[in-house]
Amino acid sequence: MKELSGYIPNYLDANDSALWADDYVKKWVQRELLLLKAEENLKPEQKDVSKELEEYRNSLLVYRYKNELVKEKMDTTVSDTNIQKYFNEHRESFILNRNIVKAIYIKIPVQVSNPDNIKDLCMSENKEKQAKLNEYCMSYAKAYDRFNDQWVSADMVLRNIPVEIKDQNQFLERNRIVESTDMNYYYIVCIRDYKLLGQVSPIEYVQNDIRNLILSKQKIDFLKQIEKDIYKEGLDKNKVKLFKTKK
Repeated sequence: MKELSGYIPNYLDANDSALWADDYVKKWVQRELLLLKAEENLKPEQKDVSKELEEYRNSLLVYRYKNELVKEKMDTTVSDTNIQKYFNEHRESFILNRNIVKAIYIKIPVQVSNPDNIKDLCMSENKEKQAKLNEYCMSYAKAYDRFNDQWVSADMVLRNIPVEIKDQNQFLERNRIVESTDMNYYYIVCIRDYKLLGQVSPIEYVQNDIRNLILSKQKIDFLKQIEKDIYKEGLDKNKVKLFKTKK
């Protein structure tokens, strides 16, 4: 058990640690017995893996070297202009596969709720009113979520409120404020904006995806150029000689 102590996950209790150790030992024994069988039954040439090991080593070294070059020398800056340009050129690639909203969700005890005031503050673009809403909800609300003022799935927002929605598209088109009350709480969702499934996504919703796509292409181009530069350097410094194959 002492030999295994460094491998056993810290979050396991004594009983689970013992079970984990037993399973680890069983798998290790199975692997060793299988290896023994392979040693006994394979031909000498089949057991010679030096070529595969060398190829694996070479691939691993090249992979690590490329990663170091990317970290040290590749420009990872992606401007907002480039993101906008990519979005404009590939709008058909960013069709929504779900309804999304910008919304505010509030759940507040009935006895301290003030629906008219909350609705007024919730739908206002005025910074002072938004500050008042924050202060009010931080003091009294059981739950309060602005979803970081970002686009999020409509399902994520609407599941918080006890209202049956049969046709979500129609519901979003007809409602900016969704209210419900039970014995203890007043619920409200303020839908400040929405986009429907099948429409082109707002750029804010996909800008991180676009940034990653651009970076991925930049990485491919960067590594291709590195390979060309190393190849040219090798030829210029006579590190390699190329011989044309006779036809």
